[in-house]
Amino acid sequence: MSQPATWPPGPQQTIPLGINEATLDALRQVSDAFGDIAHIPQPNDRHAVLVSDPALIRQVLVRKHGQYRKGRGFERVKMLLGNGLIVSDGDTWRRSRTMIQPAFKPRLIHRLTAHMRECAHRRIARWAAVADAGELLNVTRETSDFALELILISIFGNDVDPQTAVAEDGLFAFLAPHAARDLEMVKRVRELRAWILALIERRRSQPSDDDDFLNAYLAATDKNGEPFSDKQLLDEMITLIVAGFETSANTLNWMWYLVAGHADVERGLLEEIARVRDGEAASDSDAATAMRYTQYVLEETLRLYPPVWLFTRQALAGEVLGDFAIAEGTDIYLSPYLVHRDTRHWSKPAAFDPARFERETGSGAPAAFFPFSLGPRRCIGEYFSFLEMKMHILTLLPQFSLRRISDAEPACEYAINLRAQGDIYLKPERRETSS
Repeated sequence: MSQPATWPPGPQQTIPLGINEATLDALRQVSDAFGDIAHIPQPNDRHAVLVSDPALIRQVLVRKHGQYRKGRGFERVKMLLGNGLIVSDGDTWRRSRTMIQPAFKPRLIHRLTAHMRECAHRRIARWAAVADAGELLNVTRETSDFALELILISIFGNDVDPQTAVAEDGLFAFLAPHAARDLEMVKRVRELRAWILALIERRRSQPSDDDDFLNAYLAATDKNGEPFSDKQLLDEMITLIVAGFETSANTLNWMWYLVAGHADVERGLLEEIARVRDGEAASDSDAATAMRYTQYVLEETLRLYPPVWLFTRQALAGEVLGDFAIAEGTDIYLSPYLVHRDTRHWSKPAAFDPARFERETGSGAPAAFFPFSLGPRRCIGEYFSFLEMKMHILTLLPQFSLRRISDAEPACEYAINLRAQGDIYLKPERRETSS
């Protein structure tokens, strides 16, 4: 684009931006002061633009996604994940996405329903023991262990014992939210990569017919019939492990906290579970698919606590956003957390109200909802995540009621993923009607 940049209104002073709570505070103040699109001067003569208008967000993520690449903040992610699907760009990303997509078809995901049920059912005995002892349940740890166990068995099948692997001295324990983020983590990542690489080599030489993601990725080929290299496959496996459990673990953690404070929502969930169990559902996966109100509860949880609270993009060339010309190299900031809580797009946005997703359908509100991103880079595992979370709820909610022990809202940790700053503890009680 030949014309010079015509920046949107915004603060005159430089405001350094990162992936932290200070950045969230700064972006909130800018959005409140300047509206749906604002220019934020950056150090070293760089420029950032905060976009909060749903139509412009869709322009960046959907209609003109090819005009942007992954933005600032992904360097740290790349150190852990390598050049997997989340961080790659351009032809590398397009090739990987096309090769991986068939593994996430719903009919293939439904084959994993038994694993979802088993991982959820393993929680029952421990939750019952905690309830009987009158103790508190560490919900953060329970949801993390559930989701991590599930993704490991879904990826590696019989080659891993997920319960052993997520134990405190296990190979994958460093991924859990309670694990320390220090130099020891670097060592653990190297050990994990070596273990996965050895498994890849063994699977190549001794193929199996297991229905797991590793086999699906091993069988994938590009348009020229070429498979992933070992290095590419290793990066994608690491990416799938991390992305495949963090979103579900965090969402379930917040969901239990929210439902514990809203008896009406809990009743709605229990009534729906009773209906799908007494209905015509031929399988657990059919029952989970039929759980519409549960879907709304999860979506409302994701609205309030999106797994990634900030997406960043960088303009590859000059671009027009709304009434403004954006220069090449401009950093674009898109915050689901802020947009999801904006009174311009949602009625009573601070309230936990799952019914809004049915009541407000067609009103424009869903356009302001993008917890899994949008467009071609929308999370490939979204269907898997919703199905596993529904199976978790379907299995555990009829057995247990969880209650809050404090009126204080848990603080958030605004890192790459939006987590609770400390573990969430709730008081479990067995239901009298449970069998």
